[in-house]
Amino acid sequence: MVVVDSVVRLIPGVLGGEASAIDESFSHGLLEYPQYTRPVEFRGERVPDVLQQGNHAEIERWRRDQARAKTEQKRPDLLS
Repeated sequence: MVVVDSVVRLIPGVLGGEASAIDESFSHGLLEYPQYTRPVEFRGERVPDVLQQGNHAEIERWRRDQARAKTEQKRPDLLS
């Protein structure tokens, strides 16, 4: 499955775009930030307000902060 995944990613159009391969877990040495979808609230969990406001710079900052915090908590060895 790993080989198939690796090869299929090379086929144009399989990923959403070229940026999709660049912005993946471990692509920046950190674990990936949390992912959210609709609805805005699901089972008592709410999508953070910053992700709903449409300010791309703020969203990017939030993602970086979340990725760093998750990495510090779960894989601090990656930060050294």
